[in-house]
Amino acid sequence: MAVIDWIIVFIYAVSTIGLGWHFGRQQKSAREYFIGSGKMNPILIGVSLFATLLSTISYLSLPGETIGKGPVYLASYLVYPLIFIALSYGILPVYMRQKKVTSAYELLEKKLGVTVRLLGAVMFLMLRLVWMSLLIFMTAKAIAVMVGVDEKWVPLIVAITGVFAVTYTSLGGLRAVVITDLMQTLLLYAGALLVIGTVTWKMGGFGWFPTEWQNDIWDTQPVFSFDPSTRVTLVGTLLSVFLWMVCTSAGDQVSVQRYMATENAATARRAMATWLIVSCVVGLTLGLVGFALLGFFQANPDLLPAGVTLQDNADKLFPHFIAHHLPPVVTGLVVSGLFAAAMSSIDSGVNSITAVVMSDFLERFGRKPETDEKHIRFARAMAVAIGLVVLALSSAVGQITGTFLAVTNKTVNLLTVPIFLLFFFALFVPFANARGVWIGVIASVTVAVSIAFGGQLFGQIPGPSGKLIDPISFQWISPAALVVGVAVGLVACKLFPRKVNS
Repeated sequence: MAVIDWIIVFIYAVSTIGLGWHFGRQQKSAREYFIGSGKMNPILIGVSLFATLLSTISYLSLPGETIGKGPVYLASYLVYPLIFIALSYGILPVYMRQKKVTSAYELLEKKLGVTVRLLGAVMFLMLRLVWMSLLIFMTAKAIAVMVGVDEKWVPLIVAITGVFAVTYTSLGGLRAVVITDLMQTLLLYAGALLVIGTVTWKMGGFGWFPTEWQNDIWDTQPVFSFDPSTRVTLVGTLLSVFLWMVCTSAGDQVSVQRYMATENAATARRAMATWLIVSCVVGLTLGLVGFALLGFFQANPDLLPAGVTLQDNADKLFPHFIAHHLPPVVTGLVVSGLFAAAMSSIDSGVNSITAVVMSDFLERFGRKPETDEKHIRFARAMAVAIGLVVLALSSAVGQITGTFLAVTNKTVNLLTVPIFLLFFFALFVPFANARGVWIGVIASVTVAVSIAFGGQLFGQIPGPSGKLIDPISFQWISPAALVVGVAVGLVACKLFPRKVNS
């Protein structure tokens, strides 16, 4: 990176802290710190939701998946209209009829008791802490490649990224998070466009776009397969993405917190539409980034880094191209985009975790600070502490192997469906009770873990190319966890009397 590139990245990072300080001066209550007074612009909320859920993992994994495995994953956007219908007309009206809450898990206690509320809060904390640790580690590894330093510097890059994100989040609360998420979304999308533009310019046109299936590189990706070990199928892609989007939107604090920041169901629906539209546009653009990089390195195989192939090391090609084939200024903007993708996820995660800890543990058990001023001060201190935990965990999650997409599904998405099940039973099953829900969730988690780590637990099997693969693809984690959790939970709720609620 040239000096001008470092200046661009520095200006971006410092400006986020300035925004956090600006909005922090305007806060008068803890409610505003966590949900922005409840009347925030739905377009900003939708963009913030996108930036939160995209993360660096998605920013890097979508081009890598398209390069090394094939474009079938891009077909997931076909299911977005169904996601909008399910969320806007099935989930949102029910949620927005509830009393506005700081923590989504407050909604669980009225129907299922405090133990289920705490179960939801604990699972959320586990999911988001691992998620943030994983993405900050992957971001640091990518940035290390781009700036040309050894991997021994990854812990320092992790620390710098975390410090900036936690600082402006702790200062400004949700309003700062939402505003910076807009800036970060524009930056990361501009970074993707600049990569496509650079490849097009270097190749003298759009000759990089593939016109036929790349049999020597891409996997066989059928519409459907009765072999559960098939890594990716069209049906599996559509089903897993649909369930992830719906379950995350209905059970994850980072999503519910944003609905509660809007005025009513209509504005929440507009935020939802904004999120899905932006996700589709950016996701397809990142797919084009993958096509562009594939065409570029096929035309220039001598430019591939030593020991890297298009099929087996595709996740490394995006950061490598940024480091070695972009002109100055463009490199700075793209690195800032990657930095932005990490910070947008960390800031939202830290703010949401802080809200859950304050609401579901401290306030619920009578530890609420005496004044709003003390409440905000304590929340900011909590945000800093959470950031330190994430930094400490980041080195541990780096030991998990696999592509970015596979690692994400095997770790941070394990609890997505089980958390959703808590809300499903609490809000949509009249005869639900705490004991039955606990049993259903335990069964769901057991199935999810068994599939995600089936290779390690039960042994891997030979794949089509002779390589050892997991006996069941990661795409079936969510569908299997949902089916088992709902079935076992419904039966268990029927078997136990309602009086077991606590």
